[in-house]
Amino acid sequence: MSHVQIDADGRLRHLITLEGLERSHISGMLDRAVELREAFSATGSRPQLLAARTVVNLFFEPSTRTRSSFELAARRLGANVLNFDISGSSTSKGESLEDTLATLEAMQADAFIVRHKENGTPERLARHAQRAAILNAGDGNNAHPTQGLLDALTIRDRHPDLASLKVVICGDIRHSRVARSDVHVFKSLGVADVRLCGPAALMPDASELQACPRFDSFDEAIEGCDAIIMLRLQKERMVAGLAGSESEYFQRFGLNAARLRRANSEAMVLHPGPMNRGVEIAPEVADGPQSCVLRQVANGIPVRMAVLATLLEG
Repeated sequence: MSHVQIDADGRLRHLITLEGLERSHISGMLDRAVELREAFSATGSRPQLLAARTVVNLFFEPSTRTRSSFELAARRLGANVLNFDISGSSTSKGESLEDTLATLEAMQADAFIVRHKENGTPERLARHAQRAAILNAGDGNNAHPTQGLLDALTIRDRHPDLASLKVVICGDIRHSRVARSDVHVFKSLGVADVRLCGPAALMPDASELQACPRFDSFDEAIEGCDAIIMLRLQKERMVAGLAGSESEYFQRFGLNAARLRRANSEAMVLHPGPMNRGVEIAPEVADGPQSCVLRQVANGIPVRMAVLATLLEG
């Protein structure tokens, strides 16, 4: 994968996955995000780093946070933004994604933000792109690299020494691209203790994420953790009934106030959204003082600004 993302000079050309990406690339984007965030917070700075550039949002799946965040990020950098209407496009007439990419590249589009239900679609487009950068906004259950980056930044803001942290990711890990990107970014940044927890039917195959210990008891997995990342049940991707009833699921794997007390007293609670309250997370935790959910959302904009600037500036 690295040869798709990295050009001959070692520069990041596309962002498809965090797996195998060197720590210098990841830390550089996180540091850049902090600079952009602080400048905007202090003065409302909108550096026109991407003036006269065109960014295309190419979303084949529904999105609220990611699509809006990428659009705001691109506009704050001075880019033109095209929100591509899939339902009214020639893809609905049978045009291939490669032909759609070529058509928009001929119109001088500089970057494509791609979300698709099929694993590998952004990588496929990256291999066909002539000049534009491809950014993966989520493909199937494969990867969601900017979510991984913003989760890492949210935790790093409070815990600069990531190596000593204990992190647990709980929920529907089998179908989660976020879980995979989070594991990859944490491992790259030196987090030694990353735990996976969920029903056996919703855990990834044994060949995946082998470095992470697995738990089927959330009470055990959460013990002493510094950060808890909750995931929703992705029913649109699973066989009906795979997770059992929602009430049973919450009893075993839901994060409530009592279970949260098993973690570090100042543990951070994260969730990529959308949240299903009362299924994987209790309302009092989602809205409680340890919740970092809205901080994650806020960090998404400077992180995506940093990624766009890294790929397109200069």
